[in-house]
Formats: sequence, structure tokens, C-alpha cells
Amino acid sequence: MVIAGAVVVQFVRHYPGWAAVIACLALAVFGGGLLLRYRVIEARRRRFLAANVELEKVDRMSGSQFEHLVAERMIADGFRQVRERGRSGDGGVDITAIASGCGKYAVQCKRYSRTVGAPEVRNFLGALANTFAGHTGVLVTSGRLTRQARLEALGAREPLILVERDRLADWLLGAVSLLPARPAGILIEGDEPAG
Repeated sequence: MVIAGAVVVQFVRHYPGWAAVIACLALAVFGGGLLLRYRVIEARRRRFLAANVELEKVDRMSGSQFEHLVAERMIADGFRQVRERGRSGDGGVDITAIASGCGKYAVQCKRYSRTVGAPEVRNFLGALANTFAGHTGVLVTSGRLTRQARLEALGAREPLILVERDRLADWLLGAVSLLPARPAGILIEGDEPAG
């Protein structure tokens, strides 16, 4: 290893022009590889989302598959740092994410064939009030909320975004977004136009 380093140093000293050309080529190959990897991941995400837009397919998913679908849809919507947490000890939240200019989000996924009741909503609100304070809560379900569960959600101190079956179908198709619409002409840090 030391010998290889010494050879490289000698080459750079004697042939700085060639060393610069080789370094530029290496950076171009590395950058091209990263771009290719990004495009492959994005193409895989688009295929996965396109293959799972039908609620009938969602109904056959396991809970963890549903959480993965929700996480992938959030990434496609523009959320960053999307983390699937749903396992035992997840603190009542299955996914966390950040939205530029909108802050932190905490998501609870319920892949239910039945209705989601008030106790589930209260548990999620408790997680938001304690462990995930400061996060915008999102409850995504393949089912529907009971009337009492909806009242609990609407009565929450902090806003809670509800994605029930009908809205889920639209969201999976990309027809709606969880992110609030940004007024025209408003720039968010990191979104400045190239100039």
C-alpha cells in the first residue's frame, strides 16, 4: 500500500497534466456511476408504484408491504429522509420524513380491511404529543375511519392529515399530494432557481 502511494506521488510530480486528466476521468466515471444508480433506483420506484396503484393489490399486502408502498409514494412526492420505522418498538410511528419548507412528518400506516377506530387514532395522537412532538401527523389507511375516530382526529391539538381509502387511491395515482401547495412566487430555502 505504501509502495502504491509512493508511485502515485511520483507520477503526480513528474506528470501533473496527465495526473489531472486521469483524476478528471475518474471523477467523471464516479459521477456517471452515481447518476446511473440514481436513475435505476428512480425507474424501479416508478415501476413499483405503477404496479401497486390499485386498491385491490393494496388489500392483499402485508402491513410492512403497505408501509413500504407509502414510503415510496412519499419519496415520489418529494419528501426527503424518508425512514421506515414500522417494527416493534417504533413508538407508534411507521414512517418519518422531512418536507422542504414544511418540517417533519410522522406517519402511521393502517392496512386494514375493517375500519380504523378511535383507540388507534388516540394512540397515534399520543405518539405525536410525546415521542414525535413537532411532527405533522399523517394517518394512512386502506380502510376508513369510524365517525368517532374522525372526530378524534379533527379534535387534535396539532393538524393531522387523514388519508382514507378514497384519497389513498388518488394519492397512489399521483393525483394528490400530502405536501401543501406552495403559493406561486414563494421560494423555499434550497429551491432557489439556477442562475
